[in-house]
Amino acid sequence: MILSMSLRLGCLVLALAFAGGCAASASEENEPQTAREKQYAEAKKNGELDDQKPVKKGGWQFKGDRKDCRYLVPATSKCFKTQKAACAAAGCGASCALTGAGPATVSCAKK
Repeated sequence: MILSMSLRLGCLVLALAFAGGCAASASEENEPQTAREKQYAEAKKNGELDDQKPVKKGGWQFKGDRKDCRYLVPATSKCFKTQKAACAAAGCGASCALTGAGPATVSCAKK
């Protein structure tokens, strides 16, 4: 009885291994495996894609203290925690003007 059960189990394991091996080799290597890859391949085939690399766009980026940027000096694009430090970096001294919020833009006040 144990011999017949182990024989059946062995045949079952071989059958599953054979079926799994055949299914794995059925797909082609160059064929897309996911829906995203398939859509990309179709769009490329139809000429709907631009093959250009994305252009890095310029713009304002944080410099200085990024975690606590309360005051921004536009000339240097640097962030500061305190108004005193931002005014000193802008070269205004005591005549400093703030515009906006989050971060506030620092400029020298006109006399």
